[in-house]
Amino acid sequence: MWGFFLCLLPSLTLFLVSILLQMNWIRHLAESAVQRLGCFMWTLTCRLLKLPYTNVSGSTKEKTEVKLICKPTALASYLRKHWHALTQPPTRPQTDPHLQIITNLMWPTLEGAEMQGVRFTRDHILLHDGGIVALDWAVGLSHQDQIKRQHHPGGKVLGLHSSNPAIVILIPNALGRVTPHLLKLCHLTLKQGFYPVVFHRRGHGGCPLTTPRYQEFGNPSDLMQTVAYLRSHHPSSTLLAVSEGSGSGLLLSYLGECGSSSYLMAAACISPVFHGQLWFENEFPWLYHWLALMYRKFQINRYATSLSSVMDVANILRCKSLRDMEEFMFCTVTQQIHRTSDSKDHIKKGDSRIPLKPDWAGYWDRNEPLRDADEVAIPVLCLYSTDDPLSPPSSTLPETLFHNNPYFLLAQTEQGGHCGFMHKDECGNTTSWSHSAVLEYFQVTADFFGLEDKKGFKDVTAMGCSHGLRRSTSAVMSTRRSTLLRKDRPVLSSRRRQISTPSDTFTLEEEREDFTWNRSYTR
Repeated sequence: MWGFFLCLLPSLTLFLVSILLQMNWIRHLAESAVQRLGCFMWTLTCRLLKLPYTNVSGSTKEKTEVKLICKPTALASYLRKHWHALTQPPTRPQTDPHLQIITNLMWPTLEGAEMQGVRFTRDHILLHDGGIVALDWAVGLSHQDQIKRQHHPGGKVLGLHSSNPAIVILIPNALGRVTPHLLKLCHLTLKQGFYPVVFHRRGHGGCPLTTPRYQEFGNPSDLMQTVAYLRSHHPSSTLLAVSEGSGSGLLLSYLGECGSSSYLMAAACISPVFHGQLWFENEFPWLYHWLALMYRKFQINRYATSLSSVMDVANILRCKSLRDMEEFMFCTVTQQIHRTSDSKDHIKKGDSRIPLKPDWAGYWDRNEPLRDADEVAIPVLCLYSTDDPLSPPSSTLPETLFHNNPYFLLAQTEQGGHCGFMHKDECGNTTSWSHSAVLEYFQVTADFFGLEDKKGFKDVTAMGCSHGLRRSTSAVMSTRRSTLLRKDRPVLSSRRRQISTPSDTFTLEEEREDFTWNRSYTR
């Protein structure tokens, strides 16, 4: 009899537990106990791994505050009124930044033509020096994702669903790894009607290394040629750019060196690195540093034979820090000679990227992301979280830049980690607040430019009515002639910033319209 009772004991226990869980107070008590046990286990894990511990016992429905730091301009005022991401900050399904880093950056991804429900096709671009970079175009989603459309909180469809959709250039982090965070951003970008393309530097993302040369942290020469290629092959599409983590060093360098000739309408940096030298010299948690170091060594070892002619690969593979690897790779006499011989391929003449000495300080004189910040000529949004464990302390943020430069905007949150910003939407699904915020920012910025263009057109029309018939007729004829000579331009971007070739000409109306935009934007 006792044997029969012992056999039924597990079933009776489960039956009793199921009955008790029907009671609300018991169910809440059990959920609280499980949550506390999970917090205790995670705290223990963080201490064993020597990771900075963050309390995760906060309410999952509590919202973080989004602080917009920028110079008061017409665009900033328009964003405060129409950018709903500021009024709907992310909730906290998992507040610990380490959890967000593990799920968004460190989680393994399957390589191939289809990742995270997105189908890719690759293009290779041959550069002036014989090097090759790769472009992964997102060309399709699953059938269910194609049916669903995400809408603007105000009722308007996000994105540019047209025959010439806006192209969003996605720049991975400095290691070149395609992370789950980047794939989710690519998925949402394609879902909302944009045309995303992932830029892979030479030797990154499976791109072959045809020249014994790696790109420096802030050398935008390859990106310049890539954007020029996209501009020439898609002249009627607006160009946008988004960078992930340390990939912002490349994007900010590009915007600074190109200035008003960047071809981009707007850009965004998620968890950006503003000070490259400080980021390499900063001591962040050993686990992340060790993983990044191993991944970097794996990349170098893959091309050890070809790189041995310009680098001391043996010493590089023995380095114990990312800082030492960066210095061994780019701050040697051999690299200085090689860089001097390749300087003719750089776009800017009289380039100041070649330092007097191949030392660590000289390397950052030509590679700091914000070295030419005063030359940036398009609006740049930076999303930053104060609990980011992979970035220097928030006290190092260049807040003066955001207060004085009308083109830089900083959206700062209290929770989000590094390239995380996870939250629960209205349907209870865990998504990334930063992804939807960036894409909505692009749409609102495009709407602002469209309104400014209409204002400029009305001003020019009113001015033309006050002139005589002869002057009006000649203006119309000149406009028609210039229209025939002018190339197609993106509708939602500033004409002055989209034209940089001698064959493109301005009409009188375009010049006045552009002046109106600049006056309105910087006032």
